[in-house]
Amino acid sequence: MQAASEGMSPNSDLPQMIHLDLDIKEFCSDWTHCDLMSGYLARMVCHNRLDSLLFSNLYSSALNELLEAVYRTHGVSGKLECVVQRRGNLDRIILTFPADDETYRVYEEAIGKVNADNAEALYLEALFADQEPGASLGLLELGVDYDAKLAIGRCEDGRMRLTADLALEDETE
Repeated sequence: MQAASEGMSPNSDLPQMIHLDLDIKEFCSDWTHCDLMSGYLARMVCHNRLDSLLFSNLYSSALNELLEAVYRTHGVSGKLECVVQRRGNLDRIILTFPADDETYRVYEEAIGKVNADNAEALYLEALFADQEPGASLGLLELGVDYDAKLAIGRCEDGRMRLTADLALEDETE
């Protein structure tokens, strides 16, 4: 597993809050599924935050970027799983989805950009590029604007696991 930070193992001791799974073809049949799913999940996990409305908006935006990356770049068929875990101010979103070797390499390259010293410059370059955005744009945004720690790995069944650690609320609050 390529990890941006220590402790990003999906078998961590973070308590699981929500686990959803659906068919990747059904999910990718309509672009609006990204927004609907991210909005729903954000409302479910943000009810107990100090400023639940602000947190929900930030959470929904971050999760939407992850889901849109999967929408754009994924394997042909199989199951998409979304797991949300939390401990304190750390939220971990784990997306597991079908990905062939080519798809995995796309994410590997994108995570490399997120972890690069010039990630902000790469993000701005991708943001204002003339071509259709790839998986890296949303992931770069998460790394630069949300300080997300991202990692990928392969599951035993061949699917890919994309993990995002987010701390959207200060620990002192």
